[in-house]
Amino acid sequence: MSHFTVEQRYKLEVLLQQNVSKTQISIELNKHISSIYREINRNSDARNAVYKGSLAIKKCNKRHKEKIKNQCFTSEIKTYVENSLIEDLSPEQIVGRALKDRVDCVCIESIYKYVWRDKKQSGTLYTHLRNQGKTYRKPGASKDKRGLIVGRIGIENRPKEVEEKQRFGDLEIDLVIGKDHKGALLTINDRATGMLQMKKIESKDSEIVKNATIELLENWKPFLQTITSDNGKEFAKHEAIAKSLEIDYYFVNPYCSWERGANENLNGLVRQYFPKGSDFSLITQEQVTIVVEKLNNRPRKRHQFNSPNEVYLQILNNNQEFAFIN
Repeated sequence: MSHFTVEQRYKLEVLLQQNVSKTQISIELNKHISSIYREINRNSDARNAVYKGSLAIKKCNKRHKEKIKNQCFTSEIKTYVENSLIEDLSPEQIVGRALKDRVDCVCIESIYKYVWRDKKQSGTLYTHLRNQGKTYRKPGASKDKRGLIVGRIGIENRPKEVEEKQRFGDLEIDLVIGKDHKGALLTINDRATGMLQMKKIESKDSEIVKNATIELLENWKPFLQTITSDNGKEFAKHEAIAKSLEIDYYFVNPYCSWERGANENLNGLVRQYFPKGSDFSLITQEQVTIVVEKLNNRPRKRHQFNSPNEVYLQILNNNQEFAFIN
């Protein structure tokens, strides 16, 4: 392995502090001794020649960012970018993941320019961008004119720690509506990890929504904390949902759908695959599941370009003791 990992850099720092010989260090880290000397010379503090793992990581990341900024758009990079776009990663996600994985890439602006050049030449790469050049209304522009749900508990009563996005099991729920209001997609996301659950349902009937919600969340039941929705009548069975899943159910304030910001954003990602006007009677649950897998494997900037699946697995491996990155 040519590159030093984060763990190896911190271990190198400790070994140097213990005055371990360079030869022994090369054995400990499974690196050629010349690589050890090169790493120390390149990434030590210029002021006192002391090697610190944290500083070495910062220096390495800075060099890699400069390399990306000045990188030529080679055929290998074009292949990497095109494959990533086809997987529906945004230019920012492509560059972020390249930095994380130490893969040669160009800057975000260069990717956008490449996509639009491709479009002018009748290419289709632009169709994999989330907005495809369209503009959208600001959050909160659409007013919710529905009456309040009976027995609702407002978001002002929700525990403050939910806002911190530091634990798994605080959920947001919504519907994506199909053409002519026939059929819908039930979307449920975890606020901390961004993990998505989604199911095709035949209508907005509250009984159907209740049953689908309980079915979707059964596997997550041991970890569930809270769930938040808007005031749509489709969520009228909230008390039955809360009782079955042993979860606390809250509602956003009227006209404030942006209080479920993570879910609103996620529904925008779902619309990338099922645009407004889509006839949901023509799609299958299998197609919906494929989209769920795509979105759960898409790297997220707030998780240092780890995907929701990767963050979720880290939770499971650490018994939920995971330091989330907001």
